[in-house]
Amino acid sequence: MNVLSCIFFGFIIASMGSITPSFLNLTVVKFSLRNGVKSALYLIGGYATVLFFQANIGAYLSSILMENSEYITLIQQIGTVILFLLSINFFRLYFSKKEKKKSEDIPKSKAYFHGILMSSLNTMAIPFYFTFISILIGMDYFTYNIFNALYFSIGSTIGSFTLYTLYAILSKRIEHKLTYIASKMDFILGALTGILAVGNAIYLLS
Repeated sequence: MNVLSCIFFGFIIASMGSITPSFLNLTVVKFSLRNGVKSALYLIGGYATVLFFQANIGAYLSSILMENSEYITLIQQIGTVILFLLSINFFRLYFSKKEKKKSEDIPKSKAYFHGILMSSLNTMAIPFYFTFISILIGMDYFTYNIFNALYFSIGSTIGSFTLYTLYAILSKRIEHKLTYIASKMDFILGALTGILAVGNAIYLLS
């Protein structure tokens, strides 16, 4: 498989995951406003470090079920089920009442390690990569091996770092808009994952 295509898919998928408002990019915006863009880059570096390994794990888990060609349909079915479950969970989060948590002040000196910790707590990342890589495998756009997984992870690291850096640079302009969108994001993500699940189900049935 072409190196550039692996990096491209990694970049696009990671960008899709990073562009949606979440506690990660909201933290980047607030940290950038308090401490500046340069300091925020250390926080983002922590995010990207963990995302590199999460992308690798997602690719590996997908490969386990593709050792035999007859499992490719099963991979797509599992991915579709995960998308449906994610959609239901997002809608549940949106319609359930939650208390707002106070944002934690992050020292500059600990920004990188705090980024690693926060990204590690992001339990959505591995299922996210697993689902989309499984779909790519099922559609013959991705073939798993150690090198392809490495290139894919490099692309995903670049993609997530780029998107989070844009959030840091544009923090003054998007702070209030991002906060508002984030309050509606669970509903938006529920709708998007639901549409993807339905689309993938139709693809399987056809």
